[in-house]
Amino acid sequence: MQARKSYQVSSWDIVFPNDANPLGTMFGGKLMAIMDKLSGIAGARYCGRPCVTASTEAFIFKHPVKVGDRIETIARVVWVGKTSLVVKVDVYSENPVTKKERQQCTSGHFNMVAVDDSGMPTEVPPLLIENDLERQDFEVAEIVKKQALLRKQAVQKRTGLTK
Repeated sequence: MQARKSYQVSSWDIVFPNDANPLGTMFGGKLMAIMDKLSGIAGARYCGRPCVTASTEAFIFKHPVKVGDRIETIARVVWVGKTSLVVKVDVYSENPVTKKERQQCTSGHFNMVAVDDSGMPTEVPPLLIENDLERQDFEVAEIVKKQALLRKQAVQKRTGLTK
């Protein structure tokens, strides 16, 4: 399989009152759902197969997202294994009324698995890394992936769960 470049995908949303808690800030779970959906799209566009979420990793909530804010969500495959991918997702917010400076509010990684028509894991193409930023993102994602595997093994050992 030939190495392939990863391209970012993005989407825009606006935060409405039903997306927020009583303090007027967006529910973290709502934001994570938007990020999860876009990570699946980024993974599928990269490998040409549907991708499902195996785990969510390393979320950093930097700034609250408020009702009325516009958010841009940007996702890109930053690491690949045999059947799995790590997708980095960043979220930026801006307020159209106050015209406050655009700021990064959230960042996270999603472990995805490419699946075939039967829903079974299937191979993904190697990732083509072309610059220092892509190399840095790959190295960070490799750490995220290793830590996720160690955590999974520790939980399985203590709980007896196998999946």
